Amino acid sequence: METLTKTILSAGLQQRTLTEAQLARLLGGSAQRRYNLVNRALHRGELLRLRRGRYRLASRVASGGSYPGGGAHPGSGVHPFVLVQGLVPGAYVSFESALAFHGWIPEAVTLILAVTPDRRSRQYQIDEAGLFQFAPLPLIKGFMLEAVDRVVLQGQAALVAQPLRALLDLFCLHRWDWSSARAWLGGARIDLEPLGSLEVERLQALRCVYRHRRMQQVIDGLSSCLLSGEAGDGRVLSQGGCR
Repeated sequence: METLTKTILSAGLQQRTLTEAQLARLLGGSAQRRYNLVNRALHRGELLRLRRGRYRLASRVASGGSYPGGGAHPGSGVHPFVLVQGLVPGAYVSFESALAFHGWIPEAVTLILAVTPDRRSRQYQIDEAGLFQFAPLPLIKGFMLEAVDRVVLQGQAALVAQPLRALLDLFCLHRWDWSSARAWLGGARIDLEPLGSLEVERLQALRCVYRHRRMQQVIDGLSSCLLSGEAGDGRVLSQGGCR
């Protein structure tokens, strides 16, 4: 086992994403020494580079390594949602990924889709976890994490949008007006029954999140469906109801 791997395990940081600055404090010594230790751990497959300047122990090491005293430390492979914050601090899982997580989409979503606080889109391929895509949204400052929950997955925390927030984020991302959003709901393979059981107040509370008037119109249209009791009926939506 490489020196860097032993040091991370000894510090109890096997489940953490580490920056260059954190590694510098942990290892001490010169930048060249740190560079050599990181490269050796990467070459041995004990360390993963999530992106430039951000690292994490490989799951097989983090879950199967030992503390200096000899006992195996707890934990298993990291859930992909947990890596979102490590890749882009302040980001949260949303869109189809969150909808599938909550059971609103029947099929699995292979990409990890997230909202980023940055102004530009990003994409990262992580060998152990898959493809991550981050998209910015025109949100009102201070309300980015409205209706976003802290969820514990395999013993570690991730930020995941509630299903209604994920749905509105999806409409916002594609710049759909209410007509387009209604058409998508009518034709998508999405379980609309939970949508019909939501309270209008929960939807109205999300008005403060989005900057563009188009999203206010989407919320108006969806509120009309909830009030009429027709939101859970995909046939009504596909036939152009809930105007």
